[in-house]
Amino acid sequence: MKCINCGTGNNLKDRTANYGKCSKCGHAFVFEPTSMGTTKLTDPMFAKVISDISVNNTLFFTPKQMFYLLDSRFRKKAFVNSGFGCTYIFFNVWITGFFGGIGTIFVAAFGLNTIYAPIMANLIYQIATIRYLVKNTNSPKLSNAGRKDSAKLLIFVGGFILVAGIFISASVLSSFPLFVIVVLLGMFSIYKGFVLQNQTTIAQEFIIGESACQDWLNRWQGVNGNIQKLLPAPQNLNNQTTSINPDVTAYSFDRLIVCDSADIAQFLIANNFHFENNCAILSVTGYPESIFQTTMDMLRRNPELKVYVLHNCTPRGLGLINRLRTSSNWFQNSNFTIIDIGITPRQAIGAKKNIFIETSPQSASEASQLPSEIRNNLSPDELQWLQAGNFVNLESFRPQQLIQIIQRGIANTLNLESDSGLLIASSSDIYIYSTQSFG
Repeated sequence: MKCINCGTGNNLKDRTANYGKCSKCGHAFVFEPTSMGTTKLTDPMFAKVISDISVNNTLFFTPKQMFYLLDSRFRKKAFVNSGFGCTYIFFNVWITGFFGGIGTIFVAAFGLNTIYAPIMANLIYQIATIRYLVKNTNSPKLSNAGRKDSAKLLIFVGGFILVAGIFISASVLSSFPLFVIVVLLGMFSIYKGFVLQNQTTIAQEFIIGESACQDWLNRWQGVNGNIQKLLPAPQNLNNQTTSINPDVTAYSFDRLIVCDSADIAQFLIANNFHFENNCAILSVTGYPESIFQTTMDMLRRNPELKVYVLHNCTPRGLGLINRLRTSSNWFQNSNFTIIDIGITPRQAIGAKKNIFIETSPQSASEASQLPSEIRNNLSPDELQWLQAGNFVNLESFRPQQLIQIIQRGIANTLNLESDSGLLIASSSDIYIYSTQSFG
């Protein structure tokens, strides 16, 4: 393992002899992969994750965003399709020869044709391979990309079975029963591959635990100092208000982004999203509290205000629009345009890119208790998806990706008279739109 301080490679013997420190510069190693079980982590790997998520130390990020990225790195190692073809061919030959050879001894003992022993060994191997790949296409431990790779390999295996099996059964052995078996097995594998490669809405499970990730962060910062772009938990300072120049309060933003969590609001503000996109940013919980009321007073003075709603794809997140529309603290009895840029179940179900879908009994319970004003705006497929306990967290998107998605969502709805947005409700002169996709 290379030292992140001086770049010197240290093997296990070096690290042990120097009590977990670099043999050249004496810098302490945070992780010892040989004692970490299945989730092996090295200092260079952790440093790269920090660099990647912060885009070379240019973007702030939340601890949960780093947790999702770390989990995805381990997830990629859970199934590696590179070299599968060579491994598959090798075991075709080895299993057929080795177990087929052993099988001939038993087959001969019963006076049967010994040629069928290696054939049976190979067929069992093909069935086991297909079963393994089918299981992977439905595995919550793999990413959508990993599951899709497994489906593509099912097609590859099916094609191999058809080509090799038909040749051997028809030309070499002239066995019609074997011909039928290999055709059915090959076609089944190809069929399952085509059917399963478009699955994108399977809920996923974490490879690592969030508490383990927090422990790694604490250990890293204990050795290497604070991570500059890692955001702390957002804090509302109840006894502290910010004095704003009266000249500034006379001005109002044309756009407001309302987040369903203070974490996302803090993330956007820390990365200067409000300055670069000329919009105010608030959370429905009142963050940042020190300027919340002043900002709302400024916003209500602008009759052309557009309100962009950003939320997790959860039953609670979907209730955010209704809360803004009916709460006296927000826009009750107002005629502002509200635009839901996501995440909605429709966006999650129709996503073409890899979205981390989670599931929990609590989310399923909350979905079953959704009020009618929210349920009426959801399709049967969306309701079914939610009631299965599925949800998507905004922090599962990497910082740069999330910022770009929000920017595109705003840009695509600047002209609402076009088909860029979908009118989903109108009440008390409030027009509510929803974007078609998230990203």
